[in-house]
Amino acid sequence: MCGICGVIDIKNPHPREEDVRNMMRIMKHRGPDDEGTFHEDHVHFGFVRLSIIDLTVAGHQPMMSEDGRHVVIFNGLIYNHIELRNELKTRGIAFHTRSDTEVLLAAYREWGTGCLDRFNGMWAFAIYDRREKIIFCVRDRFGVKPFYYLQTDNVFAFASEIPPLLSLLDRKPTPDRQSLYDYLVFNRTDQTENTFFSEVKKLQHGHSLTIDLSGETGRGQKVKIKKWYDLQANLKEPFKGPEEFREALNSAIDLRMRSDVPVGVCLSGGIDSSAIVSILRHNYSKEDLRTFSAVYGKGQTGDESTFINEFRPLLKNMFYTTPTAESLLQDLERFVKAHAEPIPSTAPYAQFKVMELAGGNVVVTIDGQGADEQLAGYHYFYGFYYKELFLKLRWFRLISEMAAYFRKHRSLYAFKAFGFSLLPPGWKDEAQQAQKGYVNPDFAREYSQSNIISSNLYSSASLHEAFLDHFEYKLEHLLKWEDRNSMFFSLEARVPFLDHRLVESALSLSPEMSIRSGMTKHILREAMTGTMPEKIRLRRDKIGFDTPQDEWFRKPAWQKVINDILNDREFDTRGIISPKKAKLLYQRHLSGRVNAAREIWKWIHLDRWHREFIAG
Repeated sequence: MCGICGVIDIKNPHPREEDVRNMMRIMKHRGPDDEGTFHEDHVHFGFVRLSIIDLTVAGHQPMMSEDGRHVVIFNGLIYNHIELRNELKTRGIAFHTRSDTEVLLAAYREWGTGCLDRFNGMWAFAIYDRREKIIFCVRDRFGVKPFYYLQTDNVFAFASEIPPLLSLLDRKPTPDRQSLYDYLVFNRTDQTENTFFSEVKKLQHGHSLTIDLSGETGRGQKVKIKKWYDLQANLKEPFKGPEEFREALNSAIDLRMRSDVPVGVCLSGGIDSSAIVSILRHNYSKEDLRTFSAVYGKGQTGDESTFINEFRPLLKNMFYTTPTAESLLQDLERFVKAHAEPIPSTAPYAQFKVMELAGGNVVVTIDGQGADEQLAGYHYFYGFYYKELFLKLRWFRLISEMAAYFRKHRSLYAFKAFGFSLLPPGWKDEAQQAQKGYVNPDFAREYSQSNIISSNLYSSASLHEAFLDHFEYKLEHLLKWEDRNSMFFSLEARVPFLDHRLVESALSLSPEMSIRSGMTKHILREAMTGTMPEKIRLRRDKIGFDTPQDEWFRKPAWQKVINDILNDREFDTRGIISPKKAKLLYQRHLSGRVNAAREIWKWIHLDRWHREFIAG
């Protein structure tokens, strides 16, 4: 796990070492153990290393092939590097290190871009072919590892995070207002190649980027982007049952335990992270496993200590942190800097504090990210399932499932999600916007028609389509937040539920293997019978990394912060939020009539982000 960056002077081979060194310095938290650079003509690479596999200097990057033709910088991990190494050895290739970077480079030289289909892992890397003068950059299938880029007439630059790229600008960056609209109205980010900065784009998950420098200097840029992985086209036969699913999850976890440094688990108390802990105990007898959790106290929003404590008799090293209103206020500046883009909830802050806790104990964490998107973990997935049953005229199943949901959850949420799913895309947009009455009307009119969220994320005709759409348009922002939270504390975060072998078969399952009798994640619950504590396996609610943010923003200290923001003239002149309407909503929140904490947080983070990155 590392940080990579590069500057390619398309037209002139200017010296760029100072620029690259500065980019490396800005993201040094991603790789405190080592660093290196490569400079040749138009190409300038930088690298900072967090040592995980082969801790010796042999794993140093940039790494060059033995014949000197290829140079690679690589962020991530190829989990099946041992198997690939053995296969490549049979083809006569010799290795001089134990690093997965050397395996990656050898695989690329042997199979070309076909090596990507053989990799099981998470990655963003760049390889420079010094003979052909071609740079090949690529991201992993689902976007676990980041790759951002900036392109002008003369320069193409890339980095693992956005701030290093901003350092190359000779002016202040400009906000991407469509991203701001989608963030405020839909609570969504990262559904396209756009970032919150007009100057910076991200390479989409499952895409590659090629820069051809072989032509004459000054001819212009030859940058080509291509989609190398399509989830729909790579779906496999569905699992035959819970046991086969369990075997695939076991294998995914087994690969992700490969490490030369200590490994721990982020334990939320939910089914997904609890499944990982349970399997590690069962398969590895890991009673000494270190787990890291956020708790708030019984009855507090987001507190899952009742479920986390099911493991107390089973584990020796359980660590806890308690995020508070005071800690968030104290951490606000560094949290905003760590993420560099606004976040629509304080939930990632809870993960931020968990990673801070883990950073003092381990170097690698494992968690359950990705299970919700393939096994209907969010309760709004019931709406897509009901819609599918409705469209297929499966009335009896629809009624029985709706009855089971209400009986077990005593909630109307799934029914509202069902009704929302049946609306035309335009009506969905209006419904979402109507809930955000504080958004400036002129701003809303300008960007409401150009958003793609309703048509791409909320208009799925079946549960299967909803899963595919979530992997395509939603999952990545969660992975981005996890990357920033973990890497800020020099941690590598691994996500076994996103092993492509598991995903490609799980998404081929029938809907009933995800939702059955009013409960989600049916096949996972069945697979964990006898291994996971029953109180967790059969739990009905869904919390995740939530926080008591509604109470936090009623605290006097936060009232001052929020009122200062809403009364600030600059906040008004941005033309995005109507301070008058926002103040009315905040007063209703303070009185307890509504819980507007998510909206309030968006105002706070947007304001602090603008001050930090836009206004300077």
